[in-house]
Amino acid sequence: MQISGVSLIAGRAGEKTGPQFAALNPTTGEALGPAFFSASEQEVTLALEAAQMAFVAWRRSSGAERARLLHTIADRLDAAAGELAARAQLETALPEARLKGETQRTSNQLRMFARVVEEGSWVEARIDSALPDRKPLPRPDLRSMLQPLGPVVVFGASNFPLAFSVAGGDTASALAAGCPVVVKAHPAHPGTSELVGQILSESIKGCGAPNGLFSLLFDSGFAVGQALVEHPLTQAVAFTGSRRGGRALMDIAARRPHPIPCFAEMGSTNPIFVLPGALATRAMEIASGLYGSFTLGAGQFCTKPGMVFVPNGKQTQDLLAELRRLTQQSAGFTLLTPAIAANYRRSLQERALSGSQATEPTAPAGSLCSAAAALLETDFDTFLQQPGLSEEVFGPATLLIRCDGREAMLRAAEGLEGHLTATLLGTEEDLAASADLIAVLERKAGRVLFNGYPTGVEVCDAMVHGGPYPASSDRRFTSVGTRAILRFARPVCYQGFPQASLPEELRDENPRGILRMVDGITTQDPLKGSA
Repeated sequence: MQISGVSLIAGRAGEKTGPQFAALNPTTGEALGPAFFSASEQEVTLALEAAQMAFVAWRRSSGAERARLLHTIADRLDAAAGELAARAQLETALPEARLKGETQRTSNQLRMFARVVEEGSWVEARIDSALPDRKPLPRPDLRSMLQPLGPVVVFGASNFPLAFSVAGGDTASALAAGCPVVVKAHPAHPGTSELVGQILSESIKGCGAPNGLFSLLFDSGFAVGQALVEHPLTQAVAFTGSRRGGRALMDIAARRPHPIPCFAEMGSTNPIFVLPGALATRAMEIASGLYGSFTLGAGQFCTKPGMVFVPNGKQTQDLLAELRRLTQQSAGFTLLTPAIAANYRRSLQERALSGSQATEPTAPAGSLCSAAAALLETDFDTFLQQPGLSEEVFGPATLLIRCDGREAMLRAAEGLEGHLTATLLGTEEDLAASADLIAVLERKAGRVLFNGYPTGVEVCDAMVHGGPYPASSDRRFTSVGTRAILRFARPVCYQGFPQASLPEELRDENPRGILRMVDGITTQDPLKGSA
């Protein structure tokens, strides 16, 4: 595959007329060819008009047709895994093994959604049969199911050039729901984005699906993204990134003449609470696990543990000593972009001014993207007096807060914002004694862990990757796992329709064989009396 540097508009190459920008090698600081051209306002409109035309056909496509497309994309991604990893490594400095694994994760989630739509029960079909003799008023025949929203705008994420980017979970779940997708490529890895975009376009063509089902637009700034969200044909937005970026998109989506949902996953600090039993029996093991978790991927995961609450005591000193040693001996890291590295360094300086102590090795020499690990420490009173200490630091750093007793931990939990994850490290006895703490964390996080570390996000049916604001814009949804499809659909009710005019999922005979709620009972059986 060849990288052209132009947008892909419904299967066709865009124009070389917009402002130019280049990808950057984070390790060397050198620009990578070719030049990329930002999309124009006209191309934004062309992409969304093509998406709307495709929606008319794709919303009526069968589960088998959608599954075929998702499988085709997955197979083509797997076949190009080496080529994708090579370009992504140049643009992100992420290890080749990580990138190949991320390609596999991307294809796996495409196949996961193929399974969901082929089976079909995700539409949540409900039937309430007519009761013509009911008193005082008869009940009409009522049937409802989820239907796709329409064209979806997806923003690629900086830290996952494949799994949260062009063919990532947002795109996969939107296509599975029956929605066309227009992706705004992340400027940190445009070459990788174009290669994946070509795979999607070729897959759509090969499956005979509408070309307007997918478009990819480039831009190094914010103009194209804003225009996409403001466009009247856009029906939903999916974003993974910073709180500032997600909040800006939320506001744009809300102030439109016709507001639309913006599903923004904006990261969090992912608190960890170390309970006394675990600290007494495995302080060194916890130190090693914490260090590995907050430095994994150079700390550039939205699930990185950025706050660690520990009880004061001798074992805490052992834990701290080992964490300091591991941090001091840490090798240097290369962050994704100069802007991310600059923000990381500025965040560490701000925390030093806020009264936290830092352990970090000498800053590594290298490009503008170079960074060092940092262990920050403070006491509970200082933490309470300095709200900025609880904000996310994107990079290989964490903050350890020493707490005097269990009540301080409970108070800290009550004061938390919304988070993607919250973790308890302890014994079963610790857990049994922490029902009140668990009850608080259930309100504060989308995923609560016991004796694990949050930096692994399994792609499966049960996973929840979301949480109360500001972790995400809508706590009711997840951006990972099969429930992610629910973001891009809405319930539609049909009253009094004849059988021939109903969607298959709602017909008496249940030709799809899906699970449905019929008169209050969940069943796969056809309605009584149907042929």
